[in-house]
Amino acid sequence: MSDIVIDTPASVTTIEAELNYLESNGERPVSYQYEPPPGVPKRSGVYRAHRVTISNARIAPPPGALSLDRNGFELHRCASALSDFSDPAKIESVYYREADALLKEATGAKRVVVFDHTLRDGRVDRHDGVREPVKYIHNDQTFVSGPRRVRDHLPRDEAEQLLKGRVAIVNLWRPIGETVQSSPLALCDSRSIALNDLVASDLVYPDKVGETYALVFNPRHRWYYFPNMTPDEYLLLKIYDSAGDGIARLTAHTAFDDPTSPADAPLRRSIELRALLFF
Repeated sequence: MSDIVIDTPASVTTIEAELNYLESNGERPVSYQYEPPPGVPKRSGVYRAHRVTISNARIAPPPGALSLDRNGFELHRCASALSDFSDPAKIESVYYREADALLKEATGAKRVVVFDHTLRDGRVDRHDGVREPVKYIHNDQTFVSGPRRVRDHLPRDEAEQLLKGRVAIVNLWRPIGETVQSSPLALCDSRSIALNDLVASDLVYPDKVGETYALVFNPRHRWYYFPNMTPDEYLLLKIYDSAGDGIARLTAHTAFDDPTSPADAPLRRSIELRALLFF
């Protein structure tokens, strides 16, 4: 059973930190997820750090409870049965099944289809699919790539039928091994994001091209974080939703350098899992 976490005690109400926003120049950013061809930069686009206020979401939430459908993110507590995330087969057999149940319980979705996961580890340079935390503001899908994910992972006729109803994509994010003391996530309140803040960007893999959103600076953005997340806590992040009528359709997030982190803080390890939700 998972419990939503709203008011765990913490020491500071707000911090100020630098977040990396895209500088809009009319060009479509591209990010290669493998070594690009000679002479091609791994990441294009110009990013500039903006100093922003980030509220401690454990003690300074916006009016009303933080909600996936209101703000685009929420925090829950439920320990995983899996403690060793080094075996991909166990992640798929144990953690995917676990995530299916957690997502249904938290959102009311009737069906969940987990389609991928990413391990992050800032300790060493890895070449086995484990990546470093991303310190550029982004959202994992766009209004174009969201529906495309349904078509990518389900039979054509079934996908088209499901796309007639409400479809969402949610990222389930969890620390691994120890409490997060460095590179926590900053989360942008969905209600503070305007459509023209979003810039579609290409995510290039060896066999396909995905599409994500980068974010350009807007002083209206409201940022939150959950300090000292533990492995028995997990975040839900809304990265696509076909619903309208005031429901958060996406959010934006980024890892950032927390100025209150201890100098000897261990580098963050985490797992993020993405799933299609059907209602």
